[in-house]
Amino acid sequence: MSTESISSTATYSSESLIDGFQADCRIRGMASGSIPRYLSVIKIFTEYLNGQGISLIDVDRDVLRGFLEYLRLDRGVSHKTLENYFTVLSSLYEYLAYEGYVERNPVLPVRKRYLKRYKENDAGQMRKLVSVEEMARLINSTMEIRDKAIITLLAKTGIRRNELISLDVDDIDWAEQKIRLKPAHKRTNRIIFFDDETALILHRWLRARKARKGCDSPALFLSDWGTRINRNGVYQAVIEAAAHIGLHDPASNRMEDHFSPHCCRHWFTTHLRRAGMPREFIQELRSDVRKEAIDIYDHIDKKELRESYLAHIPQLGI
Repeated sequence: MSTESISSTATYSSESLIDGFQADCRIRGMASGSIPRYLSVIKIFTEYLNGQGISLIDVDRDVLRGFLEYLRLDRGVSHKTLENYFTVLSSLYEYLAYEGYVERNPVLPVRKRYLKRYKENDAGQMRKLVSVEEMARLINSTMEIRDKAIITLLAKTGIRRNELISLDVDDIDWAEQKIRLKPAHKRTNRIIFFDDETALILHRWLRARKARKGCDSPALFLSDWGTRINRNGVYQAVIEAAAHIGLHDPASNRMEDHFSPHCCRHWFTTHLRRAGMPREFIQELRSDVRKEAIDIYDHIDKKELRESYLAHIPQLGI
């Protein structure tokens, strides 16, 4: 696109550009829960730009460097959050470059220079892994039945946070003890299984749910306001329970001192492997993307998968 063509787009408002980006996200199949988070980051960015008297299409590396400094020094944003912010901005500017509003994505070189992680002593930081005994203590010490059910389901099925949020009561097949997940970009296998311990906790939650605000909602898990629980609600439920028994230290900068919802997926994978479950069965339960042709044509029998799951999933004495 010519310079004259690009400069003519300066008349476009930030609102129209963001609306176009939002529509593009939907066309590309982005998860519906991700779009509001992207827009929240972009709102913070545009407010910063407005304070500087700069438009979205006039952003360059100096502006982005100033925004990074503002987030890090003025707002005290963590490195992980900074990475998330600049991932969103990179996605926005990839769209603007694709549509010809800007010549190139200015975020890429800034991310590479200022947000690169360096390993410490060639080891890096590892996501926290708790033992079977610690997971049992976490669940059994959680008094709030909704939160107990959330942690149990995350740990016993390995599902992602967004997948748990989208669950409805009617998605559960109690006779077969399985759940059919909603279609999602990252998931190839939508059927997950659960064991008797999980069934017990879910039944207890559903009994308590009847007295909750919003109990007529189809959502399996409700917020304190009676609406479908959101990502932050799940996060707070998990980290507060983990912090209560010393598995989560919010003051630490080390990843291995933090217990998040994703740690349950890590626990699920690791302990199934340690229990001897075949690798391809774990991949199927996790719904990992199949990359090799032999994987694509290797269809796993659901009955065999369920039997293997029940034989290998750790029991927690719930």
